[in-house]
Amino acid sequence: MTNKLLFSLFLPITLGLLSSTKMATAQNSTSPVNVGVVLDMDTWLGKMGLSCITMALSDFYASHINYKTRLVLNTRDSKRDVVGAAAAALDLIKNVQVRAILGPSSSMQADFMIDLGDKAQVPIISFSATSPFLSWIQSPYFIRATQNDSSQVKAISAIVQAFGWREVVPIYAGNEFGQGIIPFLTDALTNIDVRVPYRSIIPSSATDDQILAELYNLMTMQTRIFIVHLWSTLGSRLFAKAKEVGMMDQGYVWIITDSLTDILNELDPSAIDSMQGVIGVKPYIPQTKQRADFTIRWKKKFQRDNPNVLNAELNVFGLWAYDAATALAISVEKAGISDLGFQNSNVSKNSTDLETFGVSPSGPDLLNTLNSITFKGLSGDFHTVNGQLQPSAYQIVNVLGNGGRGIGFWTEEHGIVKRLNLTDTSTYSTSKTNLKSIIWPGDTTSPSKGWVIPTNGKRLRIGVPVKDGFSEFVMVTRDPSMSTTNVTGYCIDAFDAAMELLPYAVPYDYIPFDKTGATYNDLVYQVYLGNFDAAVGDITIRANRSIYADFTLPYTESGVLMIVPVKDNKEKNVWVFLRPLTWELWVTTFCSFVFIGFVVWFLEHRINEEFRGPPSHEVGLIFWFSFSTMVFAQKEKVVSNLARFVLIIWFFLVLILTQSYTASLASMLTVQKLQPVITDVNELLKNKDNVGYQEGSFVLGILKQLKFDETNLKVFNSPEELDELFIKGSKNGGIAAAFDEIPYIKVFLARHCSKYTTVEPTYKTDGFGFVFPIGSPLVTDVSRKVLKVTEGKTMTQIEKKWFGNQNVCPDPSTALSSNNLGLESFWGLFLSAGFAALSALVISVVTFIRKNRHVSRSIDPQASTWHKIVVLARHWNRKDMESHTFRNLPGQGDRDDADNRDRVGVMEVSPRGNAPEGPLGLPHNALPIANGTPPRSSFSNQTEENIHSSGCQGRPSRYDREPDRPGQTTRDISRVVELPILHHQTSDSTNQ
Repeated sequence: MTNKLLFSLFLPITLGLLSSTKMATAQNSTSPVNVGVVLDMDTWLGKMGLSCITMALSDFYASHINYKTRLVLNTRDSKRDVVGAAAAALDLIKNVQVRAILGPSSSMQADFMIDLGDKAQVPIISFSATSPFLSWIQSPYFIRATQNDSSQVKAISAIVQAFGWREVVPIYAGNEFGQGIIPFLTDALTNIDVRVPYRSIIPSSATDDQILAELYNLMTMQTRIFIVHLWSTLGSRLFAKAKEVGMMDQGYVWIITDSLTDILNELDPSAIDSMQGVIGVKPYIPQTKQRADFTIRWKKKFQRDNPNVLNAELNVFGLWAYDAATALAISVEKAGISDLGFQNSNVSKNSTDLETFGVSPSGPDLLNTLNSITFKGLSGDFHTVNGQLQPSAYQIVNVLGNGGRGIGFWTEEHGIVKRLNLTDTSTYSTSKTNLKSIIWPGDTTSPSKGWVIPTNGKRLRIGVPVKDGFSEFVMVTRDPSMSTTNVTGYCIDAFDAAMELLPYAVPYDYIPFDKTGATYNDLVYQVYLGNFDAAVGDITIRANRSIYADFTLPYTESGVLMIVPVKDNKEKNVWVFLRPLTWELWVTTFCSFVFIGFVVWFLEHRINEEFRGPPSHEVGLIFWFSFSTMVFAQKEKVVSNLARFVLIIWFFLVLILTQSYTASLASMLTVQKLQPVITDVNELLKNKDNVGYQEGSFVLGILKQLKFDETNLKVFNSPEELDELFIKGSKNGGIAAAFDEIPYIKVFLARHCSKYTTVEPTYKTDGFGFVFPIGSPLVTDVSRKVLKVTEGKTMTQIEKKWFGNQNVCPDPSTALSSNNLGLESFWGLFLSAGFAALSALVISVVTFIRKNRHVSRSIDPQASTWHKIVVLARHWNRKDMESHTFRNLPGQGDRDDADNRDRVGVMEVSPRGNAPEGPLGLPHNALPIANGTPPRSSFSNQTEENIHSSGCQGRPSRYDREPDRPGQTTRDISRVVELPILHHQTSDSTNQ
């Protein structure tokens, strides 16, 4: 137990002695290498940077005790001065002969130092000079161990694109630090069609009054999106003044670069309070255990070395300083640098100090090693390409409370994302939905539109086209004596009417755009370039134009039509009378006539003598009666209420149909005399005829799409020129047709509607609209007012003022509509008539079956269904003697009884025989024999009793008048059937 205790006590002491001995041995065998450190020692960045550099070398050599080289730091204070930094570098190179220099703090100091390093072949490694103007192209001996300012411009432009802002104003320092990022930022914004109408430069030594003056200037502008690239002290003052003048309220957007975002935790609470709602970007540094441990150790050491600095916070520049020192230590070891002197240059005795320092012999090897090493540092992967540390992801933060709150990330591969996922292979995104909720200036969650009406009283410059023809739309007149320009026209009045309805005053002036050979596309592009604040005129809304500008809602009709001459084409076809109706309507009408005729005959046959007769007579009657209703010439009397009901509806249908037919035919023969000479575009292409279009119009593109040859295209500028081209004709250098928009066509046809017409199809367009810059808030407001103008009486008055009364000519869109009447116009009437007829037919059949139930009962149950139907049909073919049409007529009884006896006898001679049937389903042997049928008078006075007793004499019985009386038996019917036979027998006996 005692031995174990002693062993545990002496083991650490022994290991410590061995380690100390080993380190002492290593130090005795190491080679010191002088390196310089040039920083602004009285600044926060200088103090933090030097502290991180010393800790980096201490940590590195503690873990690499076998390394043969040791960096020896030679520090110099640049005293926030460019000349001081250059003098410090010159002293280190000439007198100390350092192999490399860490620093300086700013880009302006580095700009001169890298020239010294390049001449002496001494690498200048900066962890805080971010200006894009500094690069390996300027000096290969410049190593930037920090992110280039230009690497964040894509992240900033992605934010701008995500919210659809179309104009931004950069605010930057008036020195190399501020100016270096501007070209790259402008290019990135231009790539996403965002304009930079103004650049705000804040001098490095600007006073508060100068800052206020610039902010007031920005307030008078339209843009409300600002990108700030300033260092901490100047940026804090800017935001304090911006809050003072009300520019941190709702409607403003402020985006800061990493120069401010990286040090948010170091700013005063008052500065953070004035930046609430600001959006910023900064390089994303992953949180690791190594970084957390270092931060704790650094705070303790820094507090010991700088007891007067309270609440010190490590930022990304300290991490880059730590990694830069580590990279230099690794490179010096790998390059095998020894502490040999510089090679002196051949200089004269009168040379200055800038020419007398030597050249480092190990410079090229050290530079190559620095550009090739890769390791995992506190700031992430350390790897340089062409002397530039490769960019990492950027974090997007929202200033809220006491600091910044992360709301998303941006990467080169995937754009804006909610979280970093290296395995994600999604496409590049600029969607604002990938960002967390944002609190904007003014404590609002609604993003700004980014554009407002200027408050500086500046009058808008409204560009208007200058054209020779169609002056009704836009007309520009100049008065040379007064040096004034007057702009009038339909489009001008429409714009003025809409602007007068705005709830705020917008002063503007019309500026003629009369550039030679310019098109409407050029005018729209001038708005995009900012030469005009808007454009008004007969400018059609087109997809290619909307790329460069925003349009209001259209205020005219849309579409492109073809205009062609007309000719007198009065119908001379002998079959013209068939044209008013389509063939579907003709067939339906014919079938309906036949069906209605059959239904009326069916309903009238049993109760109306006029609908009875031989089969051929009845078939002819069906067709005659139905078709005679077409001109209401039927003379047959209808006695059935069901038939009358059907005919009432049918007469109404026939009346409507005949009147419509008459009107359509009259239109064809009288009204529609003028027909277009050409009815199809393909006809023009086939004949290679010339066609016209208005100069400067987009219609030219449509004609090319239709594959018209450019040699067949003629230009016109006015309605008069168009008429002249038509008069010449295609063969004489004129045109056979012209293409133009509907508003122009209406103006042209109002003057020449008797000579020309339009032909379908209509090529869709979006009408005329007013042009504004992309993102202009006036677009929404003016569009609402355009709707009010077009829906009210104002537009009607404007049209009457400039175009007069256009009702004298037919509407071009309906001038050549078809006069043919189709079934779709009458199917409701046909359906009603058919339903009425079918209902009447069903009611009649049901009524007949109910009244004659005894007939169906008397039929042999073993008989087939067809036989039963035939028996019922034969019974239906008889007169209905109970009908008032037969019962109430004087003398009708004798004739009806005889007729009934004839029919009954004929029908029932052989009810189950196989005799062939004749017309109407009657057997041939039951039909009356010509010249052999006894006269009706011979049967007129016979009764049931006389048949059996007294030779068929006497008055007809009630039974004969009412053969369908309930209770009548088959025996009774058979006695009646025997009546014709008895008659023949009596006759024969008499003759004998």
